[in-house]
Amino acid sequence: MATRTRRSQRRTEALSRGRIVEAAVELLDAAGEGGLTFRALAEHLSTGPGAIYWHVANKGELLGTATDAVVAAALVIEPAESPDSPQNEIRTVALGLFDAIDEHPWLATQLAVQLSRSPWGSVTPRIFESIGRQVRALGAPESSWFTATSALVHYILGAAGQNAANARTLGTDTDRTEFLDAVSKTWEELDPDDYPFTRAVANHLRDHDDREQFLAGLDLVLTGITALHLSGGQAHTPPSA
Repeated sequence: MATRTRRSQRRTEALSRGRIVEAAVELLDAAGEGGLTFRALAEHLSTGPGAIYWHVANKGELLGTATDAVVAAALVIEPAESPDSPQNEIRTVALGLFDAIDEHPWLATQLAVQLSRSPWGSVTPRIFESIGRQVRALGAPESSWFTATSALVHYILGAAGQNAANARTLGTDTDRTEFLDAVSKTWEELDPDDYPFTRAVANHLRDHDDREQFLAGLDLVLTGITALHLSGGQAHTPPSA
């Protein structure tokens, strides 16, 4: 009996929480949230569900931990690549999240869940800290830290999530250039009285680069934050009429 217990303990130790989370990410990437079950995970790891439950209580905990692991990896910045300004640090963090959401199709939905339903968990503070430190370094007054950081986080996750959703909608069988060209032509044919603006930007839709557009939008938000608050924390006062 004691021998069987020791062997069970050795198997449990070999099956670490980190390996379980890694396997969960692999399943999520391959089959989405619906494909992540403890049965499928056990088969993927060549073990029994009981060994997994030793480390993870339920699917909700597993999803949260997998989300946190991917986000943590996305936010790692190598010392040799350390940006030279708070603005560039924010751009680097934003691109890390953009690429992670693009690489892991399930991540955008889980980030939304974590931010709205479990803001006390590890994911939300991790993202807020990585952006908020740089907002503080920009010189914005403390009273604006939460609002400015929230604006950046919502833009980054929203735009990156929408880009990933667009990519999933197109899939592998649809040519992106042909698709955008078709949409652009449709916009150009809209009623000029009802849609003058949409017609005017139709050609820009055809030629845009998703990554460049994402960074351009981020710069608009950053420009607004830095224009509203001077380096010393003083708000710009509009000139009197």
